[in-house]
This record gives sequence, C-alpha cells and structure tokens, in this order.
Amino acid sequence: MADNTRADEIRADGIRADDTTAGTGAPEREETTRRYYDTSDVDGFYDAVWGGEDIHVGIYAHPQESVADASQRTVQYAADQVADLLGPDTTVLDLGSGYGGSARALAERFGCRVVALDLSERHNQRHRAANARRGLDGLIEVVTGSLADLPYEAGRFDVVWSLEVLSHVEDKKGALAEAVRVLKPGGGLVFSDIMADEQASPEVLWPALSRLITQHLATPSGYLESLSQLGLRARFEDRTGDIATHYARLDEEVHRRAAELRTVISPAYVEELQANLPLWVDITRRGLLRWGLFHARRTMV
Repeated sequence: MADNTRADEIRADGIRADDTTAGTGAPEREETTRRYYDTSDVDGFYDAVWGGEDIHVGIYAHPQESVADASQRTVQYAADQVADLLGPDTTVLDLGSGYGGSARALAERFGCRVVALDLSERHNQRHRAANARRGLDGLIEVVTGSLADLPYEAGRFDVVWSLEVLSHVEDKKGALAEAVRVLKPGGGLVFSDIMADEQASPEVLWPALSRLITQHLATPSGYLESLSQLGLRARFEDRTGDIATHYARLDEEVHRRAAELRTVISPAYVEELQANLPLWVDITRRGLLRWGLFHARRTMV
C-alpha cells in the first residue's frame, strides 16, 4: 500500500490510526488482527450473519442462497481438491481456523487428524467447545499461534489448508514458505484469499479494505509466482463472481436485519457495517477484487 494511504488506516478498535500506528510492522499488525477478532461486536456479526460455523467467502448456487450454506459449500469444494490425500492416517494443518468449521468438516468426512491454528484465543475457545459437543476433540488439536513461525517440524502434514487468512498477513511470501516447509513431499496445499485485481490501484481499494487490517493485498499472479518459486505445481481457480455475490448478500442481510443485529452487537458497529459493506459491493461488482482457490502439490523430491 502506498504511504499516502496509511494515514487513513482504521485500527481494529475503530479508531483512526495516527502516524505512530499506521506504519506498524508484522508483529504489531498481528496483535491488531488478534484484537479485532477478539471483540464481541465482530464475533456477534460473524455468528449472526455468517452462520457461526465458517468465516469465509461462499460458493453460491444462486444469488439469494444463505451465507452459511454457501460458506459450507466452499469448505466441501476445497476438500474435494485434496480428497485423494486424506484418510484416517493423515493430518491437516488448518491455518487461521476461526470457529473450526473447516476442521470439523475435514475430520468428520475423512477421519483425519487436524491441527487448527488461529491467532484469536476467543475463536479457539469457541472452537474447542464445539469440537467437544460434536465428539471431535480427539481428532482436532486447537492451537493459538502465528502463521509467520509455525511450531512444527518440516514435512509433518499431508495437507495445509487456509481460507481467507493470508489477506491479513503482512509477509505473505513468508507465510507461504512456512506452509510449504511443514508440508510433506507429495502433499497438498489448498487455500483461498481475497486479492486485488492486477490493475486495481490501492487508493481505489482502500476505503473498503481498511476493515481487513492490511496494507496490501496479493494478486493471483503474485501468489502463483511465489508458489512456483517454492517448488510447487500450482493452479488458480478464479471464482471472482462468488465474492461479488457474497458481499451483496452480506449487505442485504445487515440492512434487512439491522434492528435485530442491534440487540446482539453495538448500534455503532451496525452503522459501521451499513457504511462499509456497500463499498465492498461496489468494488467487487466493478471487478477490482479477485477471489478463488489455489490448488498446489509439493513435488516428491
């Protein structure tokens, strides 16, 4: 992100950043992201509008489908891409596991073990409780930690998985390198992310993106280049139409249910959402953002 946009950065607590916070580095940005996701307003929004199980862009069967159903379809579809690698004797690393929807879906479908890592202890407490209710706590290990420095030995995991997490990470190349380091030879990496169109300027995107707590977005070509440099055979499946539908649905739900939402999240946060989500609708409809899934395999060397 160009320096002239940083003065307009909005911190996770909703306060406009000054010159001392706008140019923070990766550790400070991680802490800001953690605080953002640990707030009751953000938690309440994801629970009420996104469905409380998955926190990512959905793959939509039709424009009026529920956000929760479409988000679950994303998990199912991503799992299909690595189904040949998974079974009872395999382990997945879920980076940025959120409420644990992906981890539970993978454990139930394949009987695999899942190590679920997330910055937010609030998310992780909720994740552990849901696993216990579903009888999955023996298959899923929930860990509080950072994508930047994974506490695992090289070549441990059969699959590394991540849905819309790298957009929050300052050093995206470093996070990908860590993901590949812990992936077994022949293992699979599957991830999705919110990205900028190759021609979109940061200045145009920034009014909407301030909520993401990031100074820049990757592009599809940038990710593909990074994956190639890391020795992976990769492809990108562009599903940009789904992100436009997704934010249109979120905007519709927030405006339709505003009175109800004010009973579970603060009225000020509802107003922020009503102001910000139309910006997302605009930039996604204009094709300024890209979204899709990356499927990559580590070579057997």
